[in-house]
Amino acid sequence: MTSTGDMTGTGFDLARLLAERGGERHRLHTRHLNHQLPRMLHTIGFDKVYERAEGAYFFDADGNDYLDMLAGFGVMGLGRHHPVVRKALHDVLDASLADLTRFDCPPLPGLLAERLLAHSPHLDRVFFGNSGTEAVETALKFARYATGRPRILYCSHAFHGLTVGSLSVNGEPGFREGFAPLLPDTAVPLGDLAALEAELARGDVAALVVEPIQGKGVHEAPPGYLRGARELLHRHGALLIADEVQTGLGRTGDFYAYQHEDGVEPDLVCVAKALSGGYVPVGATLGRDWIFKKVYSSMDRVLVHSASFGSNAQAMAAGLAVLSVIEDEQIVAGARAAGELLKTRLIALKDRYELLHDVRGRGLMIGIEFGGPSSLKLRGRWAMLQAARKGLFAQMVVVPLLQKHRILTQVSGDQLEVIKLIPPLIIGEREVERFLAAFTAVMDDAHSGGGLIWDFGKTLVKQAIAAR
Repeated sequence: MTSTGDMTGTGFDLARLLAERGGERHRLHTRHLNHQLPRMLHTIGFDKVYERAEGAYFFDADGNDYLDMLAGFGVMGLGRHHPVVRKALHDVLDASLADLTRFDCPPLPGLLAERLLAHSPHLDRVFFGNSGTEAVETALKFARYATGRPRILYCSHAFHGLTVGSLSVNGEPGFREGFAPLLPDTAVPLGDLAALEAELARGDVAALVVEPIQGKGVHEAPPGYLRGARELLHRHGALLIADEVQTGLGRTGDFYAYQHEDGVEPDLVCVAKALSGGYVPVGATLGRDWIFKKVYSSMDRVLVHSASFGSNAQAMAAGLAVLSVIEDEQIVAGARAAGELLKTRLIALKDRYELLHDVRGRGLMIGIEFGGPSSLKLRGRWAMLQAARKGLFAQMVVVPLLQKHRILTQVSGDQLEVIKLIPPLIIGEREVERFLAAFTAVMDDAHSGGGLIWDFGKTLVKQAIAAR
């Protein structure tokens, strides 16, 4: 029998397994997982094979580098394989801690909570789960219990996760379709305080959950909205939940995006993604003392809300390492500076390209929106795309950025003519210049009226029509 200290006799060899069967990746996904993923990747030419990654770059088998302007949907805030986070994980594994005993108070969760709360001093306690949607689910449950009310308000076009509770506050109909009935929640327009007050007047609202900058389309809450919403909510006995799953931990040039506006103190804050360091899933819900004490009101309720893998040592070690790097390497200031440079240079291109309609966002969360051209030369081509499916032009830009310039980006949402840039927060002037050179080349091609981008557009149109 193999001892617990030496598992080499099991015959498991991860490197050999990947070497022998890594080439089957698309077949395995098609047969055993989401079969539409390989199909989609092949259709848009994103079926690249990346061998390794480091910092803000991927590398293929030939050693070509690919600039990552997507950061795993924001998970890779510090880039891939940051050495401080790697070392923390090696250290915690080597420590052989007695983890997840369930009847213990290990130090790492308390230390991570303490460090997180230092960035939002008006909050007092933390619940650790495993993902952003779990963080939102926790906030929804806590808000409903603390207020004794059933209804949650959310903003149109919001995205807060895809589990049933989070889906109930998801503003994208495509995600909600077919999963009803959901929780009794109501959408209000982002920035519309009058609509918010009208719903609050009904007296059954527990909270408003809001992204300070919406991931779908990259729309920022108007100046004064978050502060005004908080005042209205508190006046009516309801809570403000800030979803900082994507915007938090420096993404927008402040530690939290709600901190861009003075006087905003949410009652609950949800974080995840970048807190993981890109390794171990983690989510956190920060809240006021009275809310937690109401939920956990007695020893009988000590496990009324819990998560089997929440507060595990690996996730806590990764989170502590991430916060240390953010502070030691001045990540927030760097993201603000790189974001200002990138956004300023992109805005300057608006006069050059009639298809480029808007550039918006904060820090390293930037939306590039395209719109109908004024020239006769391009109007027909644009109309052809829009008739087939809205959002195809943005996809036409994303594809050559990857295929010709080796830069990974994403369209910001279904049927949106918006590209969202959420690169690792460690990028600098070199990466900004590389993206701008590539983007300019693609837009020059698009505005020529011919070129590869429109040839690819015809292919997308045929596929969109065939999919109907």
